[in-house]
Amino acid sequence: MIGKLKGLIDSYGEDYVILDVGGVGYQVHCASRTLQALPSPGGAAVLSIETYVREDQIKLFGFRTDHEREWFRLLQTVQGVGAKVALAVLGTLPPTDLANAIALRDKAAVARTPGVGPKVAERIVSELKDKAPGFADVDPAVVHLSGAIDNNRAPRPVTDAISALVNLGYGQPQAAAAIAAASRSAGEKAETAQLIRLGLKELSK
Repeated sequence: MIGKLKGLIDSYGEDYVILDVGGVGYQVHCASRTLQALPSPGGAAVLSIETYVREDQIKLFGFRTDHEREWFRLLQTVQGVGAKVALAVLGTLPPTDLANAIALRDKAAVARTPGVGPKVAERIVSELKDKAPGFADVDPAVVHLSGAIDNNRAPRPVTDAISALVNLGYGQPQAAAAIAAASRSAGEKAETAQLIRLGLKELSK
């Protein structure tokens, strides 16, 4: 199996690059973000490779980092997500943004991917929710709160305060982060109005 290729960019196709490695041209399929980050023809490049072997073909998928390749594999553990959809998701969201979106149950961010509808986005978020926090860089308290909201376990004042901030035009993840911080400083018995006031103060920092 091929795990990594290092060579010179020969040419580009719509969704692939031809990488010249010692005179042999490898066709490597990549996410759009990966292709845009690679150098012009003649430039040197290193790609982490995922090799797919089928009865009728061998297909190579390339990534700028092993971390990105790991997310490609993870995404395909979700029902209904194949290589094409996984590449499209990684073309829309960098790995850290994807991890954050899943950890925060932000289905709308995942659904921005062309070809990914609400149902597939829902499955990605729900099936990978336990794996994403390890890759995310968001406050664990916010992840916990997002999970509680998703499962209808969050205290009423908290959900009301988040709803109020969303109605003011803030995004759900942004509002949840602000109210999580407000809850920490105000305590478990804080009222909705107090949480909103403290949340707005967090957002203005």
